[in-house]
Amino acid sequence: MDRDRVYFLLLNIGHFLDHLLMLVFATVAALALSREWDVGYAALLAYATPGFFAFGLFSLPAGWLADKWSRDGMMCVFFIGIGLASIATGFAQSPLQIGAGLFVIGVFAAIYHPVGLAIVTSNWRNTGMRIATNGVWGNLGVACAALITGFLIDHGGWHMAFILPGLFSIAMGLCYLALRRESIPAERKAAKAAAAAPEPQPPPDYRALLIRVAAIVFMTTAVSSIIFQATTFALPKIFEERLQGLAAQISVWLQSAAASGGGAGGDDIATVIGSLAFIVFAMASIAQLIVGSLLDRFGPRPVFMGVALLQLTFFSLMPGLTDALALAVALGFMLGAFGQIPINDYMIGKTARGAFKARVYGVRYVVSFTVLAVSLPLIAFVYQAWGFDMLFRLLAGAAAAILLIVAALPRRLPEPAPAPAE
Repeated sequence: MDRDRVYFLLLNIGHFLDHLLMLVFATVAALALSREWDVGYAALLAYATPGFFAFGLFSLPAGWLADKWSRDGMMCVFFIGIGLASIATGFAQSPLQIGAGLFVIGVFAAIYHPVGLAIVTSNWRNTGMRIATNGVWGNLGVACAALITGFLIDHGGWHMAFILPGLFSIAMGLCYLALRRESIPAERKAAKAAAAAPEPQPPPDYRALLIRVAAIVFMTTAVSSIIFQATTFALPKIFEERLQGLAAQISVWLQSAAASGGGAGGDDIATVIGSLAFIVFAMASIAQLIVGSLLDRFGPRPVFMGVALLQLTFFSLMPGLTDALALAVALGFMLGAFGQIPINDYMIGKTARGAFKARVYGVRYVVSFTVLAVSLPLIAFVYQAWGFDMLFRLLAGAAAAILLIVAALPRRLPEPAPAPAE
């Protein structure tokens, strides 16, 4: 494998780890800590909120540092920093300690999106498919958070769900540093040259169109972040409530198979729930590859409207469903939730100047992850007051709002203003 492929692979692994480590706690809270610490699920969500605020708020300084210093250097900080923070969180003994650990994880997790996506959209062609491929890795991180954590709860305890990925992240950081250490001084020199170059003035029609696209990007980012957080964070708990009959049947079948094969049976409901969540997340990730291909062929407007319509349909169908029907409809709305992810990143990659790209992505993810953090108390409140059926109805309304906003997108994105060579 050549260095370019290894480079892209490490960036993808970084996206995988970023989402995995931010969502380990979602499964831990739903399937372990609520019993082990005798704390309600809604109360536990409060301890994850500061971490998601950090995930958003630190995106902007991370993008600024990447543009001013080195994108590759910031990626090394990401891998090693989030790994150490995750290991420390694995030793938490109280809700307050785990909340502090999740906050530090959020600080380092904030680095990935503005920096990693700026690298992906600047270094390779076929932007839609590159972003989509990178996004699939991030979604697999979401999926494996439920799978790995559910398995470890049953077979080793939740602490290792933080410690083992943390060790792996540090190892990947050392590999990244070995591959890219020569690029860091060169990036610093290029950043100084870009800062000294005169700023080009874009024409008025370009500025007006850019403002229109930017407003749509940030409005849809805010609304779609509510959908993403509600579906990815709450899905293990939704499945625990809605798929008990299906999970019990699968568990009995697994125990029968283990007994006939001479193995030991056991109570593995958490593993089954985590596995079902993993299957849904993994299958839904395919939507990003389809969306990435469609973006390169047709542009963002028709693709975005189709994804919003898909979400609206399946969120409207979900209230009241259980077991196999609930699993099928959950796959439908997750296809929409994951399919929307690359669209705004594609639009930023196509319209933002290269020298400022990481900072623009930083602003985008400040909006996105701040909304993610605010969504946690919303999810907890809605769940405690009305249950998940009301949440699905609210998410259907959010999808309808996205559909209306996206209708205002121009059919052709504005071309970037001329920029000095990087």
